[in-house]
Amino acid sequence: MHSDKRPREFYVLAAFFALFVLFLYGPLSAILILSFQGPNGGLTFPLNGMSFHWFGNLFEQQAVGDFGGSFRRSFALGIMVMVVTVVVSLLAGLAFRRKFVGATALFYLSVASLVVPSIIISLGIGVLFSQLGLQPAWYSSAFGAHLTWTLPFGVLIMFAIFNRFSPAYEEAARDLGATSWQTFRYVVLPMIAPPLIGVGLFGFTLSYDEFARTLMTSGTYNTLPLEIYGMTTNVTTPVLYALGTVTTLFSFLVIAGTLGIIMAMNRRRGRA
Repeated sequence: MHSDKRPREFYVLAAFFALFVLFLYGPLSAILILSFQGPNGGLTFPLNGMSFHWFGNLFEQQAVGDFGGSFRRSFALGIMVMVVTVVVSLLAGLAFRRKFVGATALFYLSVASLVVPSIIISLGIGVLFSQLGLQPAWYSSAFGAHLTWTLPFGVLIMFAIFNRFSPAYEEAARDLGATSWQTFRYVVLPMIAPPLIGVGLFGFTLSYDEFARTLMTSGTYNTLPLEIYGMTTNVTTPVLYALGTVTTLFSFLVIAGTLGIIMAMNRRRGRA
């Protein structure tokens, strides 16, 4: 008789996954619950009533912290990093499809920043700007620091995509009289569009919540992660939890919207 008894390894992996979920979503759940404290509630349990008071407080003038300004800076910086990451990663993926002198050295040079501690890169860029007499800012030095983090991932993803991409599609398009641009526009780009959107989402999220590479490069004005970190030593009300809840929900909405776009593109391709 066939036994349905699962192997011991299954229960070990199940326990490990349960701990992973607990450590991942446990703190988020606590922050979510505490953000609904009553007007007289504190930073810890138990809840003193339930209300949306602290969410409304986000839109009021704060004694410390600049919620709106830091969010706008992080959002703008994330969009800038996303666009550059997508464009450069795509061009790099296309370029490395052909062999050229120095390709191996250039590849390792482009991904080297992944093994360098983020705080060292942040410190180095900040010192460089100071030596050049330039004022560090979120749209210049922090922008460059974030690209040292997002571009290697984008390039590696595009390499993986083009390694599985068959050149037969391009050859067929050229045999039918398509130019190089038409082949790219109507054949290559639609096929790699979903993973390319994924590269953009990856670049945006990595930049949006980056702390270490922003610490020494943001200049006078904080991005949202720096603002939240600074508030942990100054804010003594659940408004900090409300901010965490809002920013987390925003991140999930961005991810859900991106996945929706990818699914719609895949359905359209299936009907074509």
